[in-house]
Amino acid sequence: MTESSNAPTDRVRVASATEEGVPHAPGADQPQHPGMVGLVLVSHSARLATGLRELLEPLGGGLVPLATAGGSEDGTPDGGLGTSYARIEAAIAAADAGAGVLILPDLGSSVLTARLVLTDLGREDVLLVDAPFVEGGVAAVVAASTGATLTDVAAAAREARTIPKF
Repeated sequence: MTESSNAPTDRVRVASATEEGVPHAPGADQPQHPGMVGLVLVSHSARLATGLRELLEPLGGGLVPLATAGGSEDGTPDGGLGTSYARIEAAIAAADAGAGVLILPDLGSSVLTARLVLTDLGREDVLLVDAPFVEGGVAAVVAASTGATLTDVAAAAREARTIPKF
């Protein structure tokens, strides 16, 4: 695990390419036997996040908890373009099945806002991963559907960056 030096707050846990393991410390409200790793898709666009979730759901066989945090809090149904702390925080809670949560952001302020949420949550079992949004999502959901650990799901998402399209 590395600490991000360009985060808007002091410390944020971000999955690194050399991460060996991620401890999971279940709380009293979490199951004794961890479930699947959950996935949170953070995008500036609610439609983009929802569209990616629609692509990923069948790939995970309906087993992987998927949540989206798209758009801002501007009062419109789609939330307008932007990112929302509250939506990211709620998506983490929704995707948490006990085995950890992987956050895939699209770009820019979605990364910064997710880092802020992670800093405030202070959880070791929630990772923000630098991976391609679509390809990383596909790799992560497939890995998670096999029961892979949070570390392995994060590695699969990162590895998607190196796989050629043709």
